[in-house]
Amino acid sequence: MSDKLRRADGARVLADLNALRAFGTYKTGVHRPTFSDAHRQSLAWLAERLPDAQLTPDIDGIGNVLGTSAKPGPKLLAGSHLESQNQAGWLDGPLGVVYALEAARVLNPDPSIVGAVEVASWCDEEGHFGSMLGSRSYVGDVSEAEIDAARDRSSPRTMREALAEMGLAGRPRLQAERGRHIGYLEAHIEQGDTLEAGGLKIGVVTSIVGIWQYRITFTGEQNHAGTTRMAVRKDAGLALAKFCVAIDARFPAACGPRTVWTTGRITLDPGAPSIIPGQAEMLFQIRDDNAAVVDRLEELLREVAAQASDAGPCHVAVERIRTGAPAMMDGTFQDAVEAASRDLAAGKSLRMPSGAGHDAQVLATIMPAGMLFVPSIGGISHHWTENTSDADIVTGADVFVDTCRRLLTGATRIGGSSARHVVSPAG
Repeated sequence: MSDKLRRADGARVLADLNALRAFGTYKTGVHRPTFSDAHRQSLAWLAERLPDAQLTPDIDGIGNVLGTSAKPGPKLLAGSHLESQNQAGWLDGPLGVVYALEAARVLNPDPSIVGAVEVASWCDEEGHFGSMLGSRSYVGDVSEAEIDAARDRSSPRTMREALAEMGLAGRPRLQAERGRHIGYLEAHIEQGDTLEAGGLKIGVVTSIVGIWQYRITFTGEQNHAGTTRMAVRKDAGLALAKFCVAIDARFPAACGPRTVWTTGRITLDPGAPSIIPGQAEMLFQIRDDNAAVVDRLEELLREVAAQASDAGPCHVAVERIRTGAPAMMDGTFQDAVEAASRDLAAGKSLRMPSGAGHDAQVLATIMPAGMLFVPSIGGISHHWTENTSDADIVTGADVFVDTCRRLLTGATRIGGSSARHVVSPAG
């Protein structure tokens, strides 16, 4: 078997990305929420192109698109997602899907390559209805009850209604059979400026952070804003503000080198200018790739809440509403990306963690997984101005294709598996 480098067709990759950009165009980005008409069009577009890569397409009962190969030899799974955040960028998700498609088109027809790249587009990575529902369904981590309960975060529509509108009601959900794939590879824009600032071309992802989310509720006493003396007020909004300051004062001494925390949505009840809020709520998030660090910070968070409650005048309650375990990327995959970068990106690569969540961390629970990043112009993401230069997109595609070749070649030399997908009517 030849070890000749395989390159992507750069013009084809750019054409594919721009074709997907046409589904839900918004300024220079896209608006393609999960199960929107634009999302449906993008899934159909991918399914129509998978046979060009010698793959059989299937859209399952949760909206995953999977292209599978009958070619003998080891199978490498690759992909990302096609829906977007609201009024967001054109590359977050589609870049990884198109790179996977391109690797399959280059490698699968090649008789010197034993094995094949299989392609996946995972549904709802962006969380319009839930947390990475598509990839989690594939690894067997989504129940029918969770689908029953899922609601669109931007409308009253239920997930069941959306699936019916997509023509997917009653379809079985595909679930992985362990051992079919040698692993999973995903590409993404960096969503930060580390690569661009360093003049680098490829990020070799070492780990993906876990995301822990909390609802923190402050209970005071609603009263008239004009007649209630300051000394006797139980202002839940003021308690919330003081709590945020306390977190920023105390977390730095307990966090890790790459820990981040964010206060998201804040709501005041009733939120009128002439009424002292009797209740306030904030959504709070911690991200780190070390679960022990997050455990320590959660303990501190609850300690700060207990101290605030004891000091009064408002009661503070902390509820954890989401836990996302961090994932380490497989060393063999990291080495393959770095080796491909030496040959095709002049060695301008950097091993780095991902501060954002990705489907790769879900797939890593059942198989080896790896990721590579390409630069983001200005570090911008989740905004319609998100962009990457054409030259960097093409370089990334070359590195991705050659990484797939290296992984398949390595699997062939040690013996690869060819198990099957299984169809699961329930999660």
